[in-house]
Amino acid sequence: MSRRNILCILLTVFCFFFLAPNLLLADDYPNKPITCIIPFSAGGTHDLTARVFTSIIPQYLGQPIVVKLMPGAGGQRGTAAAVRAKPDGYTLLFSNKFVDQLQPLIEKLPYDTTKSLVAVWRLNYSPGGPVSLATKPWKTLKDLFAWAKKNPGKLKVGHSGKWGASFTWGAQLLTEAGVEARFLGYQGGGPATQALLAGETDISISMPILQIANYKAGKVRIYALYGDKRLKEFPDVPTLKELGFKSELTMDRVIFVPRGVPENRIKILREALLKLNKDKTYTRMMKRLGENNEYMDGPEYEKMRIEYKKEFQALVKKLGQ
Repeated sequence: MSRRNILCILLTVFCFFFLAPNLLLADDYPNKPITCIIPFSAGGTHDLTARVFTSIIPQYLGQPIVVKLMPGAGGQRGTAAAVRAKPDGYTLLFSNKFVDQLQPLIEKLPYDTTKSLVAVWRLNYSPGGPVSLATKPWKTLKDLFAWAKKNPGKLKVGHSGKWGASFTWGAQLLTEAGVEARFLGYQGGGPATQALLAGETDISISMPILQIANYKAGKVRIYALYGDKRLKEFPDVPTLKELGFKSELTMDRVIFVPRGVPENRIKILREALLKLNKDKTYTRMMKRLGENNEYMDGPEYEKMRIEYKKEFQALVKKLGQ
C-alpha cells in the first residue's frame, strides 16, 4: 500500500471519529423537547420564574422546555444529574451562584462545577431579606434584632437549604448584626415560606417573588432587602445598605449546560433567550412576579463566576466555616 493511500485512510478515520459526531450534532437542533433541571422544590423562585420563561420560549426555540424538579442536598442532587447528562444540549440546569460557586467551597463534591458546567445565560438577579408574619411584634429590623439579642438562640430562621441563597444571606446578616439564632432548613423557598406562614419559624430570609402576594395582602412584613437600591414594587422597604449593613449580595438565576455541548447549540439557546428577553409578554409576566429581566450573556457571566468564587471564599473565612 502506498504512502498516499495510508494517509487517505488515516484522514478518513480521523474524520469519522472526530468530525462526524460534531456534524451529527449540527443537525436541526432542537428537534425534541429540552429538559430543564431545577435543583429545588416546587413553589420556589426558580420554579416560579421557570414557569414564565418556559411558557414563552418555545416560539423562539421551536421546542418546549420541560421543567424537572430535583430538590435535595442543598441543590447538589439536581446539579449532579446535570453534570452527568449527555452534553447534547437537551439537558439544562437552572440554578444560582450559591449552588454553583459557594457550596463547592463548603463540601467536597465529586465534580467541579466550574469545569463541569458552562453558563448559557443569566436570566435575572434578585435580592432577598428578612420577612416575618405581620402579626409579629417587631415593627422594624432594629426591633427584631434588639429582641433577638435579649433572647440569644431563640429566633427561629427558616431558609431554603444550607449554603443556598437564603441561608447565606441570613448567616451573613445575623453575623454582622451580632445575633445568635436557630436556623431551620427546608427543601426550597416554597416550603420555607409555608413554614413561615404556619408559624414554624419567626422569620424567613426570602425573596420578593415569594412574598409579593402575601405582602400586598398584609400577611407578612418585609424588613429590608439586599441590593443597592429599593425595588419599585416595594418602595417602602429599605435596603440593608440604607440601614448601615455592608453586604449587597443578590442571587443570580443562571441557565447552565454540561461542558461539551457544541458551541453551535449553545448559540441557538442564547439567541432564543435574547429574543425571549425582548418579548413584551415575558417582561410583563416577570414584572407581575416582582422580578426584573436584567440578563447577562454566558461568556460575560463566566467571568463573573471567578469573581464570585473569590467573594465566597472571603465569606466562608469570615463565617468560620
